[in-house]
Amino acid sequence: MASSSSSKHRKIGEEEEEEDEEEDTVEEFEVFDDFTIASSWERFISDIEASCRQWLADGSKNLVEKGAESLGQYKNLYRVKKELKYGGKTYSMEFNFVKPVTARASCWDDDLHNMQLSFGVDDFLVIAPRSANGVVLDDPESTKLLSSVAIALSNCGSNWPAFVPVHDPSRKAYNGIQNMGANFTRRFEADRIATQVPIRLMHLEGLYELFVSKFVLSTTDFSTNYFKVQFAMRLSYETPPYDYNQEEILESEIDDSVETETSASSRIKKQWDEDCPWTEWYSAEDPIKGFNLVAIWRSRTIEGSLEMAELENTSSFDAEHWLLSPIVSQDMVDDSIAKFVGFAPQIGLLISALDASFEAQFLEDFVAAENTGLDNSKSTANVPPPSVLDRVLKELFKDGTSSSPNVEVENRNSRAVKGAPLQSLFAQFCLHALWFGNCNIRAIAVLWIDFVREIRWYWEESEPLPRVPGNGTIDLSSCILHQKLQMLAICIERKRSRENDQSFFDCEKEDENSSNKVKVQKDLLTGPSIDNIDSSSKHEYFKTETKLANSSNQKKVDKTRRGSAGVVLSMMLLNSFEEMHAPYTQSAPLMTEDMHEERLHAVEALGNTMGSGQLEKDILSSDMSAFKAANPNAVFEDFIRWHSPGDWETDVTEGSSVNKLNWPPKGRLSQRMSEHGNMWRKIWNESPALSISEQKPLLDPVREGEKIMHYLETLRPQQLLEQMVYTAFRACADILNQTSYGGFKLMKTKMDQLYLTLGSSLKSLQGNQLDKDELIGDLKQLCTVFEHIEKLVILAASIYRKLADAPRLSEAIFTDYFNFYLPKMGTGLTSICYDKEFDSKQEVKMRERDVVAGMFPPPTANQSWRKVLSMGNLLNGHEPTQREIIFSVNDAVSNGHYGSKISVNGDEDVETYRMYICGTSNDLWAALSVTSWD
Repeated sequence: MASSSSSKHRKIGEEEEEEDEEEDTVEEFEVFDDFTIASSWERFISDIEASCRQWLADGSKNLVEKGAESLGQYKNLYRVKKELKYGGKTYSMEFNFVKPVTARASCWDDDLHNMQLSFGVDDFLVIAPRSANGVVLDDPESTKLLSSVAIALSNCGSNWPAFVPVHDPSRKAYNGIQNMGANFTRRFEADRIATQVPIRLMHLEGLYELFVSKFVLSTTDFSTNYFKVQFAMRLSYETPPYDYNQEEILESEIDDSVETETSASSRIKKQWDEDCPWTEWYSAEDPIKGFNLVAIWRSRTIEGSLEMAELENTSSFDAEHWLLSPIVSQDMVDDSIAKFVGFAPQIGLLISALDASFEAQFLEDFVAAENTGLDNSKSTANVPPPSVLDRVLKELFKDGTSSSPNVEVENRNSRAVKGAPLQSLFAQFCLHALWFGNCNIRAIAVLWIDFVREIRWYWEESEPLPRVPGNGTIDLSSCILHQKLQMLAICIERKRSRENDQSFFDCEKEDENSSNKVKVQKDLLTGPSIDNIDSSSKHEYFKTETKLANSSNQKKVDKTRRGSAGVVLSMMLLNSFEEMHAPYTQSAPLMTEDMHEERLHAVEALGNTMGSGQLEKDILSSDMSAFKAANPNAVFEDFIRWHSPGDWETDVTEGSSVNKLNWPPKGRLSQRMSEHGNMWRKIWNESPALSISEQKPLLDPVREGEKIMHYLETLRPQQLLEQMVYTAFRACADILNQTSYGGFKLMKTKMDQLYLTLGSSLKSLQGNQLDKDELIGDLKQLCTVFEHIEKLVILAASIYRKLADAPRLSEAIFTDYFNFYLPKMGTGLTSICYDKEFDSKQEVKMRERDVVAGMFPPPTANQSWRKVLSMGNLLNGHEPTQREIIFSVNDAVSNGHYGSKISVNGDEDVETYRMYICGTSNDLWAALSVTSWD
């Protein structure tokens, strides 16, 4: 009983436990979502469908506004992406679409994506796993992916084509499908033969038969059957590297005699830019590596393989279109690939030297090896050996060097940059310094010290200073250093004249030929006074108001008269009624810009009570002494009538009925000249009667020359480097301005703008006391702008040299690149063109084809053996680098064959077979699309 009782209790307990388990199970089912009605594959299709429906609903316009990715070089193509998960893998689905306003591109449009060109589609989907190579290697997996996308697109009512990459990535193989309606399907397939292309497929005839075999029986004899096939072809040619020594080599091959030194020197390899203006300083890499020529045959109907064989032998001149594009070095755009060789990088080093120049007060501090108080800029700086230094100095001070600037090629805006003229001594010093010891501060200091030492030798030996005119004026538009050297050259010339025991009078007469004219009063009532005009303007005014009297018609002069340049017509001395003589006078001394500023400050410091500065007093005293020597009986009023006619007031015009009866004329001094204590009268009274040959010169060449040498020898480093930077900008711009690039208007305009930019920027930097870091930053940004222009000038020269006989074409190509490069310019130290490729092409006119074909010289005997020609359509013996062909067949299809989604107006030709073939004799890629009715 006990056992049965306990068994019963156990049974009851088990039932209770089962009831509890059932209750728990019920509770679990109450919160469980049952997904047994859908498999993971169906959910994958549903996710694809949801994404496609969203893209369809948005439309291409809204997708672009929502931030769809633009595909770089394809201006009208955009992309959106979606990540999907299935079977433990992550897949990326990309929808590529064109703008809604974009018209259907032609089959050879450069703006077509490779998938669009290969399969003849517009919008398309690509789905691939998120793996290292993004390629599906498993055939069942690719089939399942395509089926999933096809079902999803069919559910959406969309006819987008979908592609899946398959096989090894190097094969660039794809499978694809497109639902075109209820009974209409288009299938795609693409693959590549990378090696051992069959000989039959190297020729157009074999490619034609390959395409025809896709829609006819394999037993058909293609040579005896005719099929109307649409054919279009694009051939690409690349110019061989241009050999600038080709002519010399051909000449040497004719003469196999023993090679002499002359013939050996002629074999030295020429550079492409050897006659360009910058080659004296550096050799630039040719930015044009060659040209791509595209010859296009538009669509035509081919009816047999024999016709294809004939077409293969057709000249490229028979193509409907020729398109030419340059192969531009990537260094033109991407500065990170290789360092650009040119003026701009060297100017950048000079700016760095300017930055370092603030570390010391004297240039000798950068040279002294024992000085350890400076930064490590000098310790690591490279200084060339003495032999290089001697060679540079000999080049700078070479005998017979032209001292006049080359104004024939000077840009009209060149003087806007306050530097030194290109051919001047200081400009040449700056250019040599750019390449001396890689333009570091220590090398510049060494070069400058020896440069000044050499100048002192010329000064002490009274030898003419090379590259600096010694008988000209001071160019106040140039930098101070150039003005100082001009002044020194003038002092050397005058010092030589004095040392050669020549008469100072003859020297002044020779140097100042234009000022030795007799002064004639034409207007007694209006005229400048010495207080109102400077000395140079004063003498220029009277030179235009005088005439030279014929000395042979004059009476014998009085023994006491000295330094007369001739009689002033119709003017007589007031007290003696003698003819007034105009004297030879000293010209105003030449001054540099800083001397003018010192003089102005001195006048301002003295104030109006002291009258003009000492220099004006000296000039006035010299003129009065010369006038007294030429007119011994003259009075102060006579000098005023000649020198400052505006200060002589009279109602009667001198020269009308002049005789002793009405003499002296009624007149008087102006109020300022008649005031008590007038400075002019005081100077008159103190001035002795001395001709200019007897006077002390206003400009003491020895004193002024020593002052200039002291300036050069004690110049502060930052003062030197600042003027070197400004002069280097101007000199380098002047060199680039000499470049011959035809009539490229954009380039000429950009060069003019460069001068104006340099002038305005450097002027603002000179006038403002900027922080050192701010100054260096602004100069480096200006250097970047200069580099952009320099690159464009080199590019323009290269294009022009290669297409000089086709000026329209060369300028059009340059304009295309200029517009491509323009966004990069003026952006400071950064670039925005790195992710873009220049692929613009220019149509070659019929009259220009011979010029372009001339860039494909026939292969020489040494070149012909290197490559076995396997393809036709040769251009001067050169086979295409790439051949692209599109075959297609159209069939007439009526409305009944299409589903509801396809609109056909009556019977219409539908492209049922299409094959795109691209490659060479060693590489072949083919893409096939076939339309079928299911």
